[in-house]
Amino acid sequence: MKLSRPVSWFLLAFGVWSWFIWITFVKNLWQDASGLAFDDAGDPTGYFWVHLALAVTSFALGTAIGVIGLRGIRALRRTPQQVK
Repeated sequence: MKLSRPVSWFLLAFGVWSWFIWITFVKNLWQDASGLAFDDAGDPTGYFWVHLALAVTSFALGTAIGVIGLRGIRALRRTPQQVK
């Protein structure tokens, strides 16, 4: 299956965006002072663990989607003689 150029670029951009957004979110989650992520004793709460799991899942999916986009872009750059 061959992806079109716009679809390949969209997938790659989505992968990069996913990493940027979720890294920022995890930093903010780690530094949370509102009491949602950590209780009074400094231990992580359920809110912290659920959102950390969401971030890890989004990192994995963003990476997979970005790799698919990158492979699509690289496939489009090959000349017909290079494809076997």
